[in-house]
Amino acid sequence: MSLIIGRSLGENGRTSELPKGAALSGPARVDRSPLPAVSAPRFVGRDGEVRTLDVALGQPPAVILLEGEAGIGKTRLLREFLTAPAGRRHRSLVGACPPLREPYTLGAVVDAVREGVGNVSGLRLSGLAGALRPLFPEWAADLPPSPEPLEDPTAARHRLFRAFVELLGRLDVSVLALEDVHWADDATLEFLLFLAARRPQPVSVVVTYRPEELSPDSLLRRLSSRLPADAHLVRLALRPLKVDETAAFVSSMLAAEHVSAEFATFLHLRTDGVPLALEESVRLMHDRADLVRRDGGWARRRLDRIEVPPTIRDAVLERVGRLRPDTRTVLHAAAVLAAPADYPVLLAVTELPADRVGPALAEAVACGLLREDGRGHLSYRHALACHAVYEAVPVPERRHLHLRAGRAVEASALPSAAQLAHHFRQAGETGAWCRYAEQAADLSTQSGDVATAALLLHNLVSTAALPADALVRLVAKIHFQSLPDADPYWAAVDALRSALRSATLTPHQEAVARFQLGRVLMVAGAMEEGRREIERAMTALAPDSVEAARARTLLALPLGAARPAAAHLRWLREAPPLAPSIASYERLRLRQERTFALLMLGEESAWAEARRLPDDSDDPPRAGLIAISHTNFTEAALRWGRYEEARSWLAKARKVADSHQFQGLLGAIASSQARLDWCTGAWDGLTERVDALVEIDGGVWRKDQCEAALFAGLLQAAAGDREQAVQRLLLAGRDDQQRIEAAAALATLYLHDGLIDDALKITADPVEVTVRHGIWTRGIQVVPVRVDALVAAGRLDEAADLVAAFHRALPGTAAPAPQAALELCRAMLAEAHGPTEQAAALFARAAAAWQALPCPYEALLARERQARCLAAAGQHGTALPLLADVARQFTLLGARNDADRVTRTLHEHGWQTTTTRGRGRPGYGDQLSPREREVARLLIGGRTNRQIADTLTVSVQTVASQVRSAMRKLRVDSRTALAIRVVELGLTGDEGRPPARDR
Repeated sequence: MSLIIGRSLGENGRTSELPKGAALSGPARVDRSPLPAVSAPRFVGRDGEVRTLDVALGQPPAVILLEGEAGIGKTRLLREFLTAPAGRRHRSLVGACPPLREPYTLGAVVDAVREGVGNVSGLRLSGLAGALRPLFPEWAADLPPSPEPLEDPTAARHRLFRAFVELLGRLDVSVLALEDVHWADDATLEFLLFLAARRPQPVSVVVTYRPEELSPDSLLRRLSSRLPADAHLVRLALRPLKVDETAAFVSSMLAAEHVSAEFATFLHLRTDGVPLALEESVRLMHDRADLVRRDGGWARRRLDRIEVPPTIRDAVLERVGRLRPDTRTVLHAAAVLAAPADYPVLLAVTELPADRVGPALAEAVACGLLREDGRGHLSYRHALACHAVYEAVPVPERRHLHLRAGRAVEASALPSAAQLAHHFRQAGETGAWCRYAEQAADLSTQSGDVATAALLLHNLVSTAALPADALVRLVAKIHFQSLPDADPYWAAVDALRSALRSATLTPHQEAVARFQLGRVLMVAGAMEEGRREIERAMTALAPDSVEAARARTLLALPLGAARPAAAHLRWLREAPPLAPSIASYERLRLRQERTFALLMLGEESAWAEARRLPDDSDDPPRAGLIAISHTNFTEAALRWGRYEEARSWLAKARKVADSHQFQGLLGAIASSQARLDWCTGAWDGLTERVDALVEIDGGVWRKDQCEAALFAGLLQAAAGDREQAVQRLLLAGRDDQQRIEAAAALATLYLHDGLIDDALKITADPVEVTVRHGIWTRGIQVVPVRVDALVAAGRLDEAADLVAAFHRALPGTAAPAPQAALELCRAMLAEAHGPTEQAAALFARAAAAWQALPCPYEALLARERQARCLAAAGQHGTALPLLADVARQFTLLGARNDADRVTRTLHEHGWQTTTTRGRGRPGYGDQLSPREREVARLLIGGRTNRQIADTLTVSVQTVASQVRSAMRKLRVDSRTALAIRVVELGLTGDEGRPPARDR
C-alpha cells in the first residue's frame, strides 16, 4: 500500500504542490476503520557506522568521537550497537551529561557506574577507592574508609580519577560511553583526557556530542587534538537519512506498509532527513488523523492547508497538547526534573493521585516521549523534546514545579546536592539553594574539580544576598583562575564591598573580609587598590595567623606601582613567628611564597633557603606545592641569569608533575620552558609551542598564557612580523609579571620605527619600578632600551644617571644577566660620545657576558653594534666579516628580521652575502609558500580562520599570520581581495592534495 499526501506547507507557511500525479483525484471510498497504532521506528541507514564501531572497539583501546546535530540519532546508534551481539561482547557502562545550569561534578561518569553496577562488595578494592565515597554514599558499607583530605585540588582530582580507573578495572569494564558531552562539566572532560592519555589506556572511550554546541574553550577539543601519538582515534559524523532510508524509516512505523516515493520525498524535504524530526512528524500526522484508508491505500485527509510545524519543538508541543491533562502534567514534571527520576519522585512532583499517574505514565511512554531505563527511572527520550516542553511551561508553574522537585529529591534515597541547588535556585528558595550549592562545591573540591566548585561558588557570591561570614568563607574558596569568564573578579569585589559597607562586623570579621577583598583585587590586577585594603586589614588580623602571613607575602611581592625594595622587604623581616596551630601544609606554602618573594627582591641569601626546601613528597598535596615552587624558582633563576640552575629547577618541577600526574601544572612548566628556550637560543619549534599555549582552550593559567604571549611576540618581532608581535606583546602586558618585559619589547620596536618619544613614554614607569626603587630583577630588559631611547633623544646626562643607578642596585656577580645588561648600557653610553674603538670593545665585552650565560640572541645584538662601531671608526676589514658572521648566526637562530637588517648594511658596503638556511621556514620572496596557498584556497570557500585552523590542525594565530603574509605578498588589503587575486592567478588547483608543509 502507499501513503500519499497532496499538499504540504512550503516556506513561510505557503502551500505548495507535490509532483504531478502524487495526489489522488476523483471520488474515493473512505475506510472509517480505526487507524493502526504507530510503532517505534526501526533502526535504518546506519550499517556503515555500526561496522565502524565494531572494528574500532574490536581493536581496543580506542577513543571514538561520535558527533552530529540534535536529533540525528547518536544515542540510537550507540545503544543499538551495544545491545547487538557485537556490542554485547564488551562490558560497557553508559552515562549521559545532564543539561543542568548548576554543574554536576563527574555526573555522567557517576550515573554510568551507578546504572551499570549494583554494588561493589567483593571487588577487593584498595584504599584508594575510599575517594569514591562522596560520590557513592549508597556504597558506604562496601567502600574503604575515606582517605585524608587533600588541600591541593590537582592531587585530589588525580586521586579520584585513579580510584575510578581501579573500579573500572575491577568491574572488567572495557567501554565507557558518555552521551551529550557538550554539556559535560570540566571534571568529566578532564577524566576523559586522563583516560585517553594514560598508558596503557584502561578502557575504550566513546563520546557523543553536538559540535555546534561546543564552546570555543571546551576541553573536548583537546580530546581529539592532543591525544598521544599512539592513540587509536576514530571520528564518526552522523549524516541525515537519504530519501530511500526515509521511506524505510517511516514504513517501519506504519506496520511495515509501503511508503510511496512522493511521500518519502515530501517528508525528507520537510525534515532534512533528521530521524527525530521524521518520527515526530509521522506521530503528529497520526495523532491528527491526517491519514485515512482510501481505495485500499493510505492517504491524507482532504484539507485545503496542512499545517506542518517547521521545527521539532512545534511538533512536540502540538503532540503534547493532544494528550490527556494528566499525561501533560507528568510530562511537565519530567521536563522540570530533567534528569532520570524514579516513580516516587515523579509522583511527588506531579501531585497527582497514584491511580492517575500510572495511566498517564503509560501514555507518555507509549507515545514515545518518555522512556524507562534499566533502573526503572523515567526521562525524556530526547533532550530536545524535554527542552521544548520545559520552555512551554508558564514561569509561575515552572517555579512551583521546581520547588516540589527540590523537596522530592531532598527526600529521596540518593539526593544530589547539584540537582537540589538547581531546583531550589529556580524555585527562588535562596537559603536552600545556598546550602546545597556550597555542599555541591565542597564535593567538587574534594573530587579535585575546582572549576565546577568555583563556578558554583561564584554564582552564589554574585547573585545571592549572603551574610558577611558566609560571603568571606565562600570567596576564600573560589579558585578564580578556573572560571571561564574573562573577568570573573568584580562580582566578588562588589559583594565584599557591599558587606563591608552595610553589615555590622566585628573588627576581626572586617579584617578578614578586607583581606579577602584586597587579595581578589590584586589577583584581578588592581594592585594598588588591593594593597590598600590588605594594609588596612593588617591592623586587626591576628599577627601569627595564616591570613596575616599571606598578607605580608602579598605586600612583599614587587608588583604594581613603584616602592623601594626595602619597603617590600620590611613586610617579611618584621613578621612574627607563626602560630603552632598552623598546619604543616600551610607552613610549607608560606615558606615557599616567602622565599620566592625574597628572590624577586634580589636577596641572594634566599637561594640557600630555596635549596633547603624539599624536592618532592609522597604526600600529593605537598608534592603539588613543591612542583609550583620549583617553577617559581625557575623563573627567579632566569631573571638572575642563572640558566643552569633554572634548567635544574625546571627538571625537578617536571619530574614531580609527571610522577604525580599533575596535569594542571603543565601550563606553568611549559611557559617556564619557553622562557628558558628563548633565553638560551633553543628556538626550534618554539613559535608553535608558545602559540599553542596562548590559544589553548582551557587548562592554562592566565599568567602562563601571558608569559607565552611575551615570547611569541619576541619571536615574531625577530622574524619581522611587527603587527602580530605588537598584538602578542599587548596581551602579555595585561599580566603584571610580564608587564615590564612587554614594555621593553614594545619600546624596542618603537625605536626601530624611529618613535623615540613613544619608547621613552612606555619605559618611564618600568624604570622607576626596577631601578629607582631597587627591584633590579625586573629591569634586565627595560634598562638597556631606556638608555638607548635617552641617547637617541640626546638626553645623555639622564642616560648616564640611569646606568649609574642600575649599577648601584645590582648585587654583584651572583646575578650574571643584569651584569650583562649593565655592560651593554655602558657600551651604549660610550657609543653616544662617538662610535669609537672603545665603544666597540665595550660592546664586545657585553656580547661575551651574554654569551657566557648563554644568551645568544642578546650576544648577537651586541656583536652587531660592536661591528657598526668598528665600521664607523673606519675598520671595515674587521667590521664587515664580523657583520657577515652575525648575519649568518641570526639566520641560523631564526631571527630573520635581524639577519635582513645586517645583510642590508653589508650590501650597502658592497659585501656579497650568500643565503644561509636558518631554523625558520624558507623564504619564498613574493611567492606564496605551499602552506599560504593552501590557506588561501580554503579561504576562497568562505571558511573562517578557526575553520581553516581546524582543517589544517594548526593554531588560529598561525592561520591569521599566513593570511596577512599572503595579502602582503599579493599586495591586497582584504580577505575578499586576496580570494579574488588567488583565483586570478590560478592558484586554486590541487584541492584534493594534502597541504605541503613549509620547511
